[in-house]
Amino acid sequence: MNSKARAWLAPDRPDSPEPITDPARRRTLVIELYIVFGITLGLSGMRSLLSLVDSLLRPEPLAKQQVALNVPQAAVELIDLLKQLLSAIQLVGWGALGAYLLYRGGMKLAEVGLRRRLDRADIGGGVLLTAVIGIPGLALYFIGWKLGFNLAVQPSTLDSTWWRPITLTLSAFGNAFAEEVLVVGYLLTRLRQLGWRENSSLLAAAVLRGSYHLYQGIGGFVGNLVMGLVFGRVWQRTNRLWPLVVAHTLLDVFAFVGYSLLRGNVSWLP
Repeated sequence: MNSKARAWLAPDRPDSPEPITDPARRRTLVIELYIVFGITLGLSGMRSLLSLVDSLLRPEPLAKQQVALNVPQAAVELIDLLKQLLSAIQLVGWGALGAYLLYRGGMKLAEVGLRRRLDRADIGGGVLLTAVIGIPGLALYFIGWKLGFNLAVQPSTLDSTWWRPITLTLSAFGNAFAEEVLVVGYLLTRLRQLGWRENSSLLAAAVLRGSYHLYQGIGGFVGNLVMGLVFGRVWQRTNRLWPLVVAHTLLDVFAFVGYSLLRGNVSWLP
């Protein structure tokens, strides 16, 4: 194995942040991790697991069942709009919580790749990751669906309103910011502080990412596990978090907005 391949497949742990050896501080970090993920994506993972079990216990095969992601939340249009916006704000708040805890712990956000401004490398890297993950991910979903490992996922069932593209785009950014900050920037940093090896922490974060997509089926878990491995490794090697947020946002915008525009006009969509 040459040095470049080894650097990507078995990277050395960086010098910063230093592992925490004090038992009291380590215990505090572990408790913090349980609390953060117990009210955010870890809880979502448990709910997704129960949703998958429920789907498997039904008489219909997975491919005949449907799950919708962005759905109407109220009968009155204005209230629906406000609730859609609040859902996006909640997701941004989850990511902000992880960033704040790192900051309160003495870290600069730039140290985990959250620089104040995006540059061309962030945007270009995000677009590249979108292509690398998006096309194979879409193919993997349809294969899994046809083979019966996935439910029929409907990215949006919102009515055709003037604000639908806006709320779907904000939802895409909210998902991206929450997941990439918490599962990559926050979790992988905390695991470094606890002395975990890079590959072990990468696998743990990827499994977590896959877990809260289990409601989509086994294929949803596998696809997001792979995405987590790729995104996590890119962050570990580049220390840039914004490209992941950009890529994830673009992927969800294409899925949410694209599906809402094609729904009913393309026969092969669920």
